[in-house]
Amino acid sequence: MADKELSRVRVKFVEKVSKDMIKQLLDDLLEDGVLNEGEKESIIEENTNRGDKARALIDLVKRKGNVPSRKMIAHLKDRDNSLFSELGLKDQPNDEPSTKPIQTSGATGKEKLDNRDIYPVSEDSTRSRVALLITNIKFTDEKMNRNGAEKDEENMENLLKSLNYEVVKHSNLTGKEIGHSLVEFSKHPKLKQTDSVVVVIMSHGKLGAILGKDSTDENQDEFPINDIYKHLGSHNCPALLDKPKIIIIQACRGGGKGSVLVSDGPNTAEVCDEEENIEEDLVQCVHKEKDFIALLSCTPDTVSYRQKDLGSFLIRYIVDEFKSSAPQQHIEELFRKVMLRFEDFKIQTKRQMPTKERCTLTRNFYFFPAS
Repeated sequence: MADKELSRVRVKFVEKVSKDMIKQLLDDLLEDGVLNEGEKESIIEENTNRGDKARALIDLVKRKGNVPSRKMIAHLKDRDNSLFSELGLKDQPNDEPSTKPIQTSGATGKEKLDNRDIYPVSEDSTRSRVALLITNIKFTDEKMNRNGAEKDEENMENLLKSLNYEVVKHSNLTGKEIGHSLVEFSKHPKLKQTDSVVVVIMSHGKLGAILGKDSTDENQDEFPINDIYKHLGSHNCPALLDKPKIIIIQACRGGGKGSVLVSDGPNTAEVCDEEENIEEDLVQCVHKEKDFIALLSCTPDTVSYRQKDLGSFLIRYIVDEFKSSAPQQHIEELFRKVMLRFEDFKIQTKRQMPTKERCTLTRNFYFFPAS
């Protein structure tokens, strides 16, 4: 993998790369969205000599994973083919969006077959996978339009397809329509055979709610996030009983300001049960809410960020980490790796930290069956 290639050549890279080449690579990686302005400035300003800058650059990129490392290697070849050859690097596969299934190469291991700590996944169940993707891009109030969200929609749809999910896709829904789409999704015929579902909702938001396309300062068009769990929980969706339900929400959870980046808050100037009586022995009591895991794009009362040309940071990092690590890692570890990417998120005074919430998974879930 490309990150391991960078680790292999790290010492020689630090020794050989020139100061001008470091600047060129920083510009290339900034344009790609691998680095942000704060990371670039940090490498330049916090390291006094060429070697320290080179060391900081290669260490930061390889920590970001396989896809960012691939991009750095490709830029290095384009900029200085002789150095590329001297380091003993090889051409890496390109990173164009693809729906080609991610290959496991046997990495998940046969030990998963009978492991009670792992949710069962089989070749048959992966063929019945289905995901719900809702993206609000255009709003009735045009100043709320989420420029760049088209890229998020494209990237997430391609990722889900590569993980063998049939994608049920909706765009530009009201809060009420979001609710209706979840109800319809809970009745999808494939849910009886699937091993899991993924629900991705991307829009503006506030604490506890996702905003519909008709939301304005005067009209609160909202969908309560809690309703996701009601619609897909044991009572309303028994077909998903004991199956992982993965929720990803890209939306703000409070107010904030944008600058070059775009805040997903709606008011920013920049484009920035009751218990039941059991009467029969045949009645089965099950957990009302179980086997969920959710990743929200930020902590409560804060904003999340998006770039006009590349989309949101959360979705880009999810795509990167899932493509490089999904064959080997379970879902909680994948989410942790996405969150880790935000430790280095430094754009002037901007910070964002995704939050893992309402995790009721009782086992580890891998996207791929044992081979």
